[in-house]
Amino acid sequence: MKSKSRQGKRGRSCGSTSQRPYPGTRARASSSRTQTKVKARSRGVVTASLAAAPSASASSATAAVAATTAMATRSSPRRAAGLCKQALQGPNSFRRLLKASKVAEDPTLNRRVTDYFPVRRSTRKNRGELRTEARIRLNELIKSGKEEGMRVGIFDGKGRGVITTRPFRRGDYVVEYHGDLIDLPMAKKREARYAKDPATGCYMYYFHYRSKGYCVDATKETGRLGRLINHSKSGNCQTKLHPIDGVPHLIVIATRDIEVGEELLYDYGDRSKASLEAYPWLKY
Repeated sequence: MKSKSRQGKRGRSCGSTSQRPYPGTRARASSSRTQTKVKARSRGVVTASLAAAPSASASSATAAVAATTAMATRSSPRRAAGLCKQALQGPNSFRRLLKASKVAEDPTLNRRVTDYFPVRRSTRKNRGELRTEARIRLNELIKSGKEEGMRVGIFDGKGRGVITTRPFRRGDYVVEYHGDLIDLPMAKKREARYAKDPATGCYMYYFHYRSKGYCVDATKETGRLGRLINHSKSGNCQTKLHPIDGVPHLIVIATRDIEVGEELLYDYGDRSKASLEAYPWLKY
């Protein structure tokens, strides 16, 4: 009985110490063996596939071998074996596999619709782009100094004025009130000098821009027509500040549609008592 007990203990002791692996050892060993088997099978993929379909023609078999070899270089061995078997099942399956292999080998065969039909993009512009383009055109027009669609006319009681020779639409740029841009101290000195000569008219326009006073002195005779536009409280134009590169410009804008032959008029805006006594026509 004692010897049987010792044998039982010895058997349990040998089985428990020599065969028990460490945690994870059996999983790693199994994975390694699986990879070895897969690699071994990958060498015989073509042979096994051809043997599975002895009725396939020689040309189909050769093409399947080439296709499978090409696909095997880019996929796993199991995937390559499945593709080869699919190719040998029939002509339709083989054509699909062959087409897939050609596309994989030559990326230029993988075309998109846009390769043949270019994408049509909208050429419509938003409001911001339209405003920017309109401002650029206006800047170029002001800088050029062009004054078209107007001529000088003579009027009883007012003298010279400006008459249109083409129609203007509401909001159109008409002309610039062009002259010397000076500050207020210089403007006061010039105005005092002009007042000493009654034959010299007053063509000074005062305004504020960025919290600073300015004056456009257009008293000097030039060929510009903006200085000759007469006053009216119910005129068809108005003045507007238009800065270009930080420099303010006085421009005249049409406030309504103006037909050919109409006189251009805008409100001078001067309501001072001295101005009304010197120029009574400012009341109207």
